[in-house]
Amino acid sequence: MAHIHDKIDFTASVYVVKDNAVLFHKHQKLGIWLQPGGHIELDQDPNEAAVREVQEETGLDIELIGNPQLAHAPTDGSRDLIPPMFLNRHNFNETHEHIDFVYFGKVIGGEVKAEYERAEVRWVTRDEIEQNTLGLLDGVRTYALAALDYFAQQ
Repeated sequence: MAHIHDKIDFTASVYVVKDNAVLFHKHQKLGIWLQPGGHIELDQDPNEAAVREVQEETGLDIELIGNPQLAHAPTDGSRDLIPPMFLNRHNFNETHEHIDFVYFGKVIGGEVKAEYERAEVRWVTRDEIEQNTLGLLDGVRTYALAALDYFAQQ
């Protein structure tokens, strides 16, 4: 989707973990390895955007982790959203920034299909992340390791 605002856009991204590995794709425009994610569209909340982006970029269906458990669901038509694990603000380029809702997720269906929007999609192990064999950005590495630690405790 095109930018909603010239200076700052809201985005959602997901560190998808399966079998002690994190899913990354090589970003089409930037040429670097990143977690699936992208802009939150005007008619979406961050949860919907996160799930959509993973499906579009990888072919996988996921479940976001961290849903608060209420004893009684609201009856006023509102609904709780899964809170992000992290929220960050970063430069996309010299003139544009993103505020990213960072989620963790697990696979519930689908198959990895690189032919969607990206040419390369792969699962990356802890050793590869720690050794930074893909040249990951420091923040990406930090969040990926946090996702692996989270799932290891579950």
